Amino acid sequence: MRMPVALVIGMLLAGTAACTADRDPAPSCEPKLEAAFGAWAQAGFSGAIAVSTGGRFECLAGYGTADDATGARNTADTVYSIGSVSKAFTATAILQLAGDGKLSLDDPVGKLVPAVTGPVAEATVRQVLLHTSGIGGSIGADDQPLDRAGAIAAINKLDLAFPPGTDDAYSNAGYTLLAIIIDTVSGMSYRDYTVNHVLTPPGGGGFWHGRPAAAGPAAAGYLDDGKPGRSRTFAGPYWTTEGNGSLAMTSKELASWAHALFHGPLAELAGDLAHPMGDGRSYTLGGWAAFDAKVYGTPIVAIAGGGGDVGHNVAVVWLPARDRVIVMASNRSVLTAEELLAATVPSLVAGKPLPTPTAPAGGSDLTEIVGEYRLDTGGSFEVTAAGNRPGIAAVGADAVGALFPPGGRFSADDLRAHEQRVLDLLTGQTRQGREERSAVEAEFGPITAVAAGGTVVADGEMRTYVTVTTRDGPQPGWYAVDEHSNIEGAELPTVPPALTLVPVAANRYRPAGTGPDVTLDFAGGTVTVSGPAGTATVRASRR
Repeated sequence: MRMPVALVIGMLLAGTAACTADRDPAPSCEPKLEAAFGAWAQAGFSGAIAVSTGGRFECLAGYGTADDATGARNTADTVYSIGSVSKAFTATAILQLAGDGKLSLDDPVGKLVPAVTGPVAEATVRQVLLHTSGIGGSIGADDQPLDRAGAIAAINKLDLAFPPGTDDAYSNAGYTLLAIIIDTVSGMSYRDYTVNHVLTPPGGGGFWHGRPAAAGPAAAGYLDDGKPGRSRTFAGPYWTTEGNGSLAMTSKELASWAHALFHGPLAELAGDLAHPMGDGRSYTLGGWAAFDAKVYGTPIVAIAGGGGDVGHNVAVVWLPARDRVIVMASNRSVLTAEELLAATVPSLVAGKPLPTPTAPAGGSDLTEIVGEYRLDTGGSFEVTAAGNRPGIAAVGADAVGALFPPGGRFSADDLRAHEQRVLDLLTGQTRQGREERSAVEAEFGPITAVAAGGTVVADGEMRTYVTVTTRDGPQPGWYAVDEHSNIEGAELPTVPPALTLVPVAANRYRPAGTGPDVTLDFAGGTVTVSGPAGTATVRASRR
């Protein structure tokens, strides 16, 4: 599970490798929307889209393959894990229970759950809802079996990054705590309460793992390296993700639920509880991010979730002035739902024709550019042409920095600071870092060295690539941490960061879809990577 879309929309993020797009055999989309989304599918988007205005759907369609093993296609009826969007449902449940007098938002959590005795016990429900309680991070890997008592024990061990109410830190553990509160005060289990009081009509859905499961055919997810993500076979217990990332549903069900939420009695209360972030942005309950008119010209509310080890990504936007809900779900990292939303939301907000990407390359002889290119500073680029579609991967901090220059809301200083936090983590300078080292050593053997390999922006978060040298050899991976050094995402081992390329002129290429602002020129066995104004131009020679 990951951070809210507040850190995502408005940024054009880095893409990865391409795939062939197949459309829903029976899409229901207005022609202009269908033409635009179909073009994005050709650029690599694989998933489903739902767009409604005033509760009436003007687009319900799927694109690409839902499951490579069966050949099933994505459709409007395909089920996706919604990851951190689950937090919006948890927040809704808490507000319902507050309205029923079962709790007060100003109650200390230790009062509601006496077994919670750790540092967070004095934080209020309101502070946990708004990620200002001081606890950050998670209480275990998504597929780690953990029962309710184990979850409480893990929460009790968490230190506070700051006194409650004095700062903010996005926290999966906090929303697990809210699920425990629901489980305690509602008179029902967390899952039973969610199904009977939060997922009720006009929506639907269920859980990704365990029962009651979301009904319908589920999409398989695919990770950055193209391998399948975690399936639905995990037997539980599920308390590492309860409350913060355990729900699943179709894009239509999620859009219907969001429309009902913003027309229901809880919408005004949620708005009153917003936590300002500056620059016209604020958090509100459950990870929803509110943007005022100075950001996009009209107020919007948005949320996103995914990443992790399932391979799904989901993004939701509500436009109050037009009563429009947009839901995008994806099952591949080639072009994620958040990336597609970042590219199209300004036009969707303004009611203008959607932009379309440059068509992927095809039909050319690419053998002259394929190969490994070495930088004088030690890094390298690996250019491939699988399926006659060129792609490029970067190895080494110098190569990564050239291919993924700073942009959007993250500066070069931000990337450097993030890299240092990751190095501090992996060298055991924090408690969570020491726990992470222990987990890595349990799987790969003793760690003998950690080296940074560059930082990129992907799915709205900074990710620092590292090589962790262990008894079993070098383990390449990436880590995303917040400003308090809490782990927000990680993948170890993994493949180097990569882009799909499209031709823009003879021997000149740019990233496909919503990739970074770079141009690559191939000539005489060299590649020249040019970034936006103010960034370096680098040249590498083919070996």
